Amino acid sequence: MRNWKKFLVASLACSAMLGVSAPSADAAYQLNPEVRTATPALVSAAQIGVLTYENPEMRNLENKDAIVVMSFGTTYKETREKTIEATVSDIQAAHPGVKVVTAFTSHIIIDRIKKNEGISYPTPEEALAKLKAEGYTRVALVSLDVIPGMEYAYNRGVFDHCKADFKKMTLGTSLMYWQGQEEQADDVADFIEALSPQFKKLGKKEAVLLLAHGTPQPANAYYSVIQAKLAEKGYNNVYVYTVEGWPSLETVIPKLKKDGISKVTLVPIMMVAGDHANNDMAGDEEDSHKSILQKKGFQVEAYLHGLGENKAIRDLYVARANDAWDALEAK
Repeated sequence: MRNWKKFLVASLACSAMLGVSAPSADAAYQLNPEVRTATPALVSAAQIGVLTYENPEMRNLENKDAIVVMSFGTTYKETREKTIEATVSDIQAAHPGVKVVTAFTSHIIIDRIKKNEGISYPTPEEALAKLKAEGYTRVALVSLDVIPGMEYAYNRGVFDHCKADFKKMTLGTSLMYWQGQEEQADDVADFIEALSPQFKKLGKKEAVLLLAHGTPQPANAYYSVIQAKLAEKGYNNVYVYTVEGWPSLETVIPKLKKDGISKVTLVPIMMVAGDHANNDMAGDEEDSHKSILQKKGFQVEAYLHGLGENKAIRDLYVARANDAWDALEAK
């Protein structure tokens, strides 16, 4: 488990009197002991990082543990096997003997996979309902999201709505969460290090464009943090842009021209190389990113591999799963 610094000492007695769960031992910010009348809302606001909830009414139940790995999912079977399934397999290998369940948050993708492949993936809510029916009492929720954006908010919603059904539940963080502030871990720097073999040997006129998804949430700011940390590490020819957020491709193109770039490699920084990578980024349609860049005079190559194909990235996801599991076992 990562050694996260505690800025404030927890007031566990306060939480106990209110009948709500105390902040996780892995949270970065906790309530000051001088706070004697904290409301449930204040306690909830203090919970960040790995979240933990313990149901006092179930404290005497026998432990029966499971891990639920949550992903948006993809209808692209080949990339799903190389990314999501490979990551889940790595998590299972790190926790032999523990039941590990894969759940998809996209209901549309679940329906399409069932129709086209005959495979039924549960939603996180369905997976938890089944685990409860099977007598499981403790569950670690694991996220395969890249940043804590809209999809991670869904994961937190699952945690909040289902946690009371179990003796104990934890929720791990997304791939990038901490940013190195105040002696916290630097998930963004670790992400860049894991990805860096793909852009270390760039010529002066060559660049890598990292395609992120984008989110309407404030978490979209993570992409600016990634860009800033790339610059700190000297990767001046690596640019971040999004398909559904800021910065967009139109934001990046003037920078490429200003920096004298003539050749670009498009690299998705998404768990899978699905529709956005194959069509929006590298498709042959005139509005694809590849086509737009070619019309602007750039030589373009596309790297059609999801983050989950990168062993170093999968190792980071296993570490996030281990954090959630360690919190589940912590007393």
